[in-house]
Amino acid sequence: MDITLLANNDDYDHVLEVMLQLRPQYNKKTLAEQIKKQQQTGYNIVYVKDNGKVLAVAGFVIGEKLAWGKYLYVDDLVTNEAFRSAGVGHDILTWLEEFAKEQGCSQLHLDSGVQRYSAHKFYLREGFVIASHHFSKTELV
Repeated sequence: MDITLLANNDDYDHVLEVMLQLRPQYNKKTLAEQIKKQQQTGYNIVYVKDNGKVLAVAGFVIGEKLAWGKYLYVDDLVTNEAFRSAGVGHDILTWLEEFAKEQGCSQLHLDSGVQRYSAHKFYLREGFVIASHHFSKTELV
């Protein structure tokens, strides 16, 4: 199993296909455009590949805030539906945590939709805590 930062390589389309399982409001073209736009402000993607198949994908940024110090924030995390409950999510989170430490981050954060109960159970098992409520206004435009 390989865990790799995404480059524009032969795996790019396969990574997009897995990411679309989490973000179905996009298609491959619009997702690629949005990723390119976000990469200009530090967005990165890491993915797990085994036997030629993309098993999981995570999009993340590194930032700094008064409240958290330097942190790694996971924007997107999806395990390919064909490989769920096989330990791949644990592996990619472990990679993200180690990468965060290497980058000098003191914290790792993510948000999860309130309806995603199985994801919440997974994050709690992985040592995450529910540290706050996230509030939003989503229709400003």
